[in-house]
Amino acid sequence: MHGWLALVGLVLIPQEAFWDLDLYRYWMWLGINRGEWPVLSGSWVYPAGAIVPMLLAGVAGTGGGPTYAGVWVVLVTVLDAVAVAVLLRARRPGRPEEAPTTLGAWWWLAFLALLGPVAMGRLDAVIAPVVVVALSIALDHPRITSALLTAAAWVKVAPGALVVALFVAVRRPWRSVVVPAAIVSVAVVGVVAALGGITHVASFLTEQEERGLQIEAPGATPWLVAGLFSSSVERYLNEPIVTWEIRGPGSQAAADVLGALFFVALGAAALLLWWRREHLGARMWAGGVARTELLVRGALLLTLAMLVFNKVGSPQYMGWLAPPVAVALALRLPGWRTTAWLVLGIAGATQVVFPWFYPDVLSGGVAVTLALAARNLALVVLLVLTVRALVGPLPADDQPDLRRQDRITSVSPAA
Repeated sequence: MHGWLALVGLVLIPQEAFWDLDLYRYWMWLGINRGEWPVLSGSWVYPAGAIVPMLLAGVAGTGGGPTYAGVWVVLVTVLDAVAVAVLLRARRPGRPEEAPTTLGAWWWLAFLALLGPVAMGRLDAVIAPVVVVALSIALDHPRITSALLTAAAWVKVAPGALVVALFVAVRRPWRSVVVPAAIVSVAVVGVVAALGGITHVASFLTEQEERGLQIEAPGATPWLVAGLFSSSVERYLNEPIVTWEIRGPGSQAAADVLGALFFVALGAAALLLWWRREHLGARMWAGGVARTELLVRGALLLTLAMLVFNKVGSPQYMGWLAPPVAVALALRLPGWRTTAWLVLGIAGATQVVFPWFYPDVLSGGVAVTLALAARNLALVVLLVLTVRALVGPLPADDQPDLRRQDRITSVSPAA
């Protein structure tokens, strides 16, 4: 599967599929040859940690040709292989005697294949397997998970939101989650400061404030569809950031509203998860699926909040959906079948849109525009289903574990 993605990105359509890698290569060339490093020499759209994988891919050189992209492909393949290995060893919570399942690993590979070359040729391809590993070991090793998610967030911001789900799923969140996250962040900021880039270390938070509605964003869907029938809607290239956006009556106001709703949605998701923790009460610590379900479903909820209420809708963002689902399937959590199929459909529709028929999106092709609109609608549906799962009753599988916890409590008050 990775060989196919590499073939598409390196040979068949490199400019369309792996264009970002050439940009990464150029940034590293500037740093190595001219001393003009991102963050250290000026503002950058990514957090400072993104330099690490970009620089690793330059181990064989940052000149022209496919060498840089080839090393990047190897790096992503190795990371995905680690994720697969971890998924194959994951065991159902509360039932360690059951043999591990291969379902999560196969689903993960199927998702990557359906998402296409964007699952390999973007920075998000580096952080996705890290998140898989982090979620798989979260409840046994929360400190390591917190450190991994924070480190990943310093490469691409999204994993940082998942720390919230971890926070509500552990007994001592300040010691087990906040402290490790703070240590990693202090270390990163300290390194940047020592290298002279402290004034730009937070520039990634403000670099995208002036963006309009990206053409693939869920919030752009009404204008995207209206553009099939109205000349008042325009698809245009935002040249400073090389992104295709959509413009029409009220589109900029919608972009501004989404900029605020993004943080409101994340806050609402965090409150819902905390409510769920309190609502579960003793069942949270009964050794069954309740706590694991809260963590993994909570991670998916936070991810969907970042996707649905985002004025940016880059295709690689869909890769954020995969880690929680793959881990849920590997752990045999009940009630994930519909979610798993829906996410696979979202991945497939995303590949149809980008890279294969992206020119048709830009020119207003009816079929691919409707496919993109359907993909965005599926994201909203998935958000609703995820909220319903979090406010609904516990899976029946959790009840025996609760009775076991009640027996332990009756024997030992300290429990």
